Amino acid sequence: MLLWYICNNQSEDTLNKKKIVNDPVYGFINIPNELIYDIIQHPYFQRLRRIKQLGLSDFVYPGALHTRFNHALGAMHLMTKALDTLRAKGHMIFDAEYEAAQIAILLHDIGHGPFSHTLEFSLFDGVDHEQITTWVLKKINREFGGRLDLAIQIFNGTYPRRFLSQLVSSQLDSDRLDYLNRDCFFTGVQEGTIGAERIIRMLDVRNDELVVEEKGIYSIESFLSARRLMYWQVYLHKTSIGAENMLIQLIKRARKLSQQGKEIPATPAFSIFLERNISVEDFKEDKDLLNVFMMMDDTDIWGSIKFWISHEDPVLRILSLGLVNRNLFKVHLLNEKPSREEKKKIQNAIQKKYNLSREDSMYLITHGSVSNAGYVAEGHSIYILRKDDTLIDVARAVDLPNIKAISKIVKKYYLSYPKGLTLSE
Repeated sequence: MLLWYICNNQSEDTLNKKKIVNDPVYGFINIPNELIYDIIQHPYFQRLRRIKQLGLSDFVYPGALHTRFNHALGAMHLMTKALDTLRAKGHMIFDAEYEAAQIAILLHDIGHGPFSHTLEFSLFDGVDHEQITTWVLKKINREFGGRLDLAIQIFNGTYPRRFLSQLVSSQLDSDRLDYLNRDCFFTGVQEGTIGAERIIRMLDVRNDELVVEEKGIYSIESFLSARRLMYWQVYLHKTSIGAENMLIQLIKRARKLSQQGKEIPATPAFSIFLERNISVEDFKEDKDLLNVFMMMDDTDIWGSIKFWISHEDPVLRILSLGLVNRNLFKVHLLNEKPSREEKKKIQNAIQKKYNLSREDSMYLITHGSVSNAGYVAEGHSIYILRKDDTLIDVARAVDLPNIKAISKIVKKYYLSYPKGLTLSE
């Protein structure tokens, strides 16, 4: 009778906040309490439904349509499992810390802009998504009466119990464990699949540092190998590089035209970031600017691009049509920087084919570099807890030569330009 009385005398709002989410990767994910439910319902968090996790990677892998919203819930789910594992091994984690760690990982991507990393430095100058996330966390915290104070400390790495922050951001955090599993699932690249459950079961804590039990060492090797593979096969796929560079060049062109006084149709929020060169100082001086930014998502960009496919400016039109119709730039991956002569030859061909000025043709050729390291030990080591209770960096384990190879940074250069050019000698 007492149980029935308690259940039937809870408010309808309280009962409605006890939700279960059916996730395609993990199955059922529990929303643990009212505070986290209310955070998920916040417009800033709901916005993550409209930002794809992998930007333009669906041009390569059509199933890669999952969102930052999916990823945030999945990362919180793995955080919960990791905290339960550490508690089961005798580590005291107070309820307030437990909840704060869940909130910190849930909101770790809240500051991402449209197309995630692709446009990070194209919409404004010198402001990355980590800085935006910090501002957003403070704003949400004020709205919730300071109930996110501890979560912000864990997110920023200022909380004394360092292992909690490492579960949010490190070489072996809940973020990476989820995005590798999730990205493999939705792209269909099974070679990148990792044993996240086993890795979590092998976690422990020594001297307030997150460590991995020795029997989990081969799971870590597999995890690092999978991460390296996913970078080359998915995140740094040359077709994705070509598409992302087209989008970046398109935004640059739209900004330049807009700031020259040309009419560039766009959504109201997007227009503000096209018309102005916005910096950190602008965000500090204009308190409404953050809210304007948090109104933007992928749909702002795509909706505007649909207008631009018929714009009078040829560069804007070429790039917009290319993205809408998936007529993407050719990309060459190179071991060395492309020569000045090679770039000049391509630029001349672009000028001739599209009847563009030399300055305008620059928007249709891009070059740069990409790098990949599965494991960078310096300052962010993964420590293995040996049976004699001593610690060793995973890269120094004598029987794991593969990790030593993974630790080396591989750098490649790229040159990207429209297909079908006639390159004269």
